[in-house]
Amino acid sequence: MAENADLIRSLLEAWNRRDFDYTMDKTAPDAVTIDLGSGTVFRGKEGSLQYSTAWADAFPDGEITIDRIIEAGDVVVAEYTGRGTHTGPLVTAGGTIAPTGKSLTLHLCDVSEVKDGLVNKQHAYFDSGSLMTQLGLMAPAATTTTQ
Repeated sequence: MAENADLIRSLLEAWNRRDFDYTMDKTAPDAVTIDLGSGTVFRGKEGSLQYSTAWADAFPDGEITIDRIIEAGDVVVAEYTGRGTHTGPLVTAGGTIAPTGKSLTLHLCDVSEVKDGLVNKQHAYFDSGSLMTQLGLMAPAATTTTQ
């Protein structure tokens, strides 16, 4: 039953095309998207649109490469890599980050639940520390050596 994995794949590909109408069509009216790093909850079709366009607005040249998709019934896990240049404002739970002009590569993972052919729940995971470091807003983590 790969149709749920195909749905998630098509949504990631739609993001690359900035086809947010397709995203809205494939999102349940009562869907919930949770950015686990900040705890921000986006509700419904509009919330899903807000989450997707926040990334597209901040990284207009951004592109997703799908690394792996695993389907287990109604649950689909998608690992993917996003690359882009931060030339637009990035709206976050902590405030808006002004464009830095920095390029980044970010590894992301979404765990989605599909019901009746629509995404009804999504948990979005990414390394916010890596994001902030690559944007030049946080110092790289110190490394230690063992003797």
